[in-house]
Amino acid sequence: MTKKNMHITIDDLMHAASAYILDAQELKQIRDAYQYAEKKHFGVKRLTGEDYIEHPLQVAHILTEINADSETLCAALLHDVLEDCDTTKEELEKLFGPVVANLVDGVTKINKLNFDGENSATIANHRKILVGLCEDVRVIIIKLADRLHNLRTLWVHPEEKQKEKARETLEILTPIASRLGMNHMKSELEDLSLRYLKPDVYFSIAEELNQTKVERDNAVSEMMKRVSEILDQNGIKHEIKGRAKSIYSIYKKLDKGKKFSEIYDLLALRVFVNTEQECYQALGLIHAKYRPIPKRFKDYIAMPKTNMYQSLHTTVFGFDGYLFEIQIRTYEMDEVAERGIASHWSYKEKGSTVAVMQNTMEQKLQFFRSIIELNNEEPNDEEFVKSVTEEVFHNTIYVYTPAGDVIELPAGATPIDFAYKVHSGVGDKMIGAIVNNNIVPLDYELQNQDIVRINTSKNAVGPSREWIHMAKTAQAKNKIRSFYRKLDKEEYLKKGEELLAKELRKRKLVFNEFLSNENIEQILKELKYEDFNEVYINIGSGKLPVGSIINIITGENNTKEEIILKKTQNKDVILPTVKNDVIVEGIDEIKVNVASCCKPVPGDHIVGYITKGYGITIHQSICPNIQELEERIIDVRWNDEISKRYPTNLLISTLKNDNLLLDIISKTSNNNISIQSINTISHEDDMTYEVTVLVENKDKLTKFMHDIEQIPNVLEVERLIQ
Repeated sequence: MTKKNMHITIDDLMHAASAYILDAQELKQIRDAYQYAEKKHFGVKRLTGEDYIEHPLQVAHILTEINADSETLCAALLHDVLEDCDTTKEELEKLFGPVVANLVDGVTKINKLNFDGENSATIANHRKILVGLCEDVRVIIIKLADRLHNLRTLWVHPEEKQKEKARETLEILTPIASRLGMNHMKSELEDLSLRYLKPDVYFSIAEELNQTKVERDNAVSEMMKRVSEILDQNGIKHEIKGRAKSIYSIYKKLDKGKKFSEIYDLLALRVFVNTEQECYQALGLIHAKYRPIPKRFKDYIAMPKTNMYQSLHTTVFGFDGYLFEIQIRTYEMDEVAERGIASHWSYKEKGSTVAVMQNTMEQKLQFFRSIIELNNEEPNDEEFVKSVTEEVFHNTIYVYTPAGDVIELPAGATPIDFAYKVHSGVGDKMIGAIVNNNIVPLDYELQNQDIVRINTSKNAVGPSREWIHMAKTAQAKNKIRSFYRKLDKEEYLKKGEELLAKELRKRKLVFNEFLSNENIEQILKELKYEDFNEVYINIGSGKLPVGSIINIITGENNTKEEIILKKTQNKDVILPTVKNDVIVEGIDEIKVNVASCCKPVPGDHIVGYITKGYGITIHQSICPNIQELEERIIDVRWNDEISKRYPTNLLISTLKNDNLLLDIISKTSNNNISIQSINTISHEDDMTYEVTVLVENKDKLTKFMHDIEQIPNVLEVERLIQ
């Protein structure tokens, strides 16, 4: 039986903890936590046949290997009592204090999360959610130790469960362990996960390693001896260890197409010295004797990794022509490399119980300094901390469904946003919301970790138009607008049919005769519509003058306005190619498109949105359609020299006046602007023109809009973003 699978007793745990925890009261609290947990789990067995208490004991013992503090060890012993036993958080707080109670509560919450997801975006989001929910980094470290012991006993579960847990560990948990710099725990999690996810690959690599073990051990032993002699001759105190390459790291290299014989660092040494200066001296001495491989040297001392890792890495042609990867670091650097952020909990002074992290916010900042690439790597620590604290702590909340699924929403979101995030059908049928078992109004601002239940009714008539003003997310607003667009279409359809019938009666034309199959076909061909319902809808919405429909068949003269509308109405707006007009920093050859929703023109402040398979789409920075899409936004700018004109949309509201359209068009000649299309929307007392214009830049557009505003009976001119 290996040490990792040995039975652990409370005495074993206390022995390990007392090696670095010197306060008698803290040690007593650890034992008290054990006795409480043992009582609560009494009589319960694990699938392995062991008493259940063996699991929290093992988790706590794993944490002593990183010198976890007494509060973390207490929480590890108690981490399942809230979920599995008749215990309350208040009871834990009374017995063990608020910190331990909050840690146990945090572990309980993340144990309830469903982390299903196959694509990389979902997986990255799950990691971000997990991180965002844990205000105290120790919650995640307990979770990592909990998963490690569960993987050590994963053999008791059926194959499907084994693969599910192994996949979740590799996709969600080991990247976080890596960002925390907890390499020792990360390596075992990876190896055990591979053992169950791809057993054939795992055992194939293990067998290959075993076959070459004697040869490798001899080579490493001889190289250690020779490097040690060099350092001794130059008076550098040191220690050297052979470093075993993990099976998972070998698998990753083989998976990239390398052959087993091509993996350089199967033979590896780690050299420990006392000072940073001695690290560089040792490196120089080794390079003087053994030729290094170009481009394999990395200086993580001068430029530490964001998870605080520091070391010198080099690969050299060593003893008997073997390639050796050699890492050189101080003992303090090694402590950080193996324990990562947890190394800060080591007791620096005899009897001291004060850890480096002194308050919750500092814990968060320390934590996020250590976690890179949960979605994207930031250029430096300061920018990373700023982006994550803004995103996770200021702009994002995480709330639960009653089933324990996590929903990510922007701060200030309401139950309306939650409902539409779950499903548009839930939003459309919503009649009320219950948060944390309390009925709340629909404009209630959700808080982090709220549990939200949406009440629906199959008889619900749909969302209220007022919900648009209550919703925070673009997704919810768009779904509500979509519902009403569909509803409006039905109303416009009915109104259009009535207006056409009324106009036909006015001209003494028979409805059925006018709408013969031949006439319908002619009207659809002229207007380039596919269905006559489109005609009714456009008449009902005011976009199509009813007289112009009848004139198509009767051949009567159109008014000047109708002639203009006929030429411009329903005309396809062609967006120009923007190659070389927009500069994407650092990228020369990529497809660049102008967004059809906000139609930016030169002079507008713009951003680029990375689309899947369609290059980069250029939006105005104020476009609401990109406000929820921060992760794929990049910096772009207009070229200084642009000759072509770009389309953009204007809404012009006027009092009813037959000649206004001609007045509007007359203003285009003075500004070198042309009209590409016009749609009209007729109301009872006023008229709205939706106009697409071609314009050189924002300055000329602004002047044109100002000129139109000076026309009598023009009420308002604004740019349209759809």
